[in-house]
Amino acid sequence: MLKQVIDLHEILDSPSASGERVKAYLVACGAAPETVKVTRVTSEKGASDFLHVVIAGHSGKQAGGDAPTLGVIGRLGGIGARPEIVGYVSDGDGALAASAAAAKLIGMAVNGDRLAGDVIVTTHICPDAPTREHHPVPFMDSPISFEDTWEHEIDPAMDAIVSIDTTKGNRIINVRGVAMSPTVKQGYILRTSESLMDVMSRVTGRLPEVFALTQQDITPYGNGLHHLNSILQPAVATTAPVVGVALAAETAVAGCATGASHEVDIEQAARFAVEVAKDFTAGLCQFFDAEEYALLVELYGEQTRFQQGGARG
Repeated sequence: MLKQVIDLHEILDSPSASGERVKAYLVACGAAPETVKVTRVTSEKGASDFLHVVIAGHSGKQAGGDAPTLGVIGRLGGIGARPEIVGYVSDGDGALAASAAAAKLIGMAVNGDRLAGDVIVTTHICPDAPTREHHPVPFMDSPISFEDTWEHEIDPAMDAIVSIDTTKGNRIINVRGVAMSPTVKQGYILRTSESLMDVMSRVTGRLPEVFALTQQDITPYGNGLHHLNSILQPAVATTAPVVGVALAAETAVAGCATGASHEVDIEQAARFAVEVAKDFTAGLCQFFDAEEYALLVELYGEQTRFQQGGARG
C-alpha cells in the first residue's frame, strides 16, 4: 500500500490540501462520487474538511445484508500548522493512513475483491491547524470542537471502530512503528482482542505491541484530566467497541514536528485497518467478548458516565 500512502502524502503535503482534493483522488481510484462526502466545518479558530467514505460490501447494510460494518477513523488535529510551521506535520499521519486504507479498499472493490460488510472511513483535512502546549512535547490542536468532530467522525452504522492516530508525544509507547490498544467500550477498558493481535502480528511480522491506557484517556477532552492523546476520543461518542492504532516512536516527537513521518509505518497502520476490515466484516475476528462484557456489566454496572463530562460537565 505504499503507492496509496505516497500518492496521498503528495496531496496532503501542501498549503492547498483539502477534502475535495482527497475526494478527487479517491474517485480516480474508482469510488463513486456519491460515496465520498466532504463537509467543511468552521469555527473562530479556523476550518477543516471532514471526509466520509463508504466502501460497500457484498453482504453489508448498503446491500441490504447483515454483515457487520467496520469504521476506520483517522484521528488528528491537523495535517499542518501554517503559517507558524512550514510543511506536513507528524500529527497528519492518522488522516493519511485512513485515507490510504480507503483508497486500497476502493481499488480492491473495483477489481472485484469486495468485502463481506461495509467499511466507513472518516477523517478531516486541515493544513493550518493551531498548536497547544503539552508535556513532554507540544501537541497539535484542532480548529474544530470535539463535539463537532464526534458528529462527523462517528457514523451510527459503525459496529466497531479502528481509530488511527499519531501517538509520539509521550513516554508510554517506546517503540518505532505501530501499536494497538486494549478494546474500549462504553466506559470500560476491556481485555486486548486476541484476534486483533493476530492480525497485527501478520501485518507487521512481529509480536503485537499493546500500549497502556488509563481511565483518564477514555474520558472526554476538556475535563481537566491528562490524556495520552485523542486516540480513544471516538470511544466517548459511540456504543461501538473502539481500538486505537498508534503510530509511535522510540522518543517523544511533537505532533507539530515536520519531517517526522515514516511512510512504511503509515502503510502498516493502513494495511492493519484493511486486514481488520476483511476479517471483521466476514465474522472472523471480534473486538471483544460479548458474553464477558455482559457479565462485567451485570457484576459492576454500566460505566457510561466516563463517556460524559463528569460531575462538573
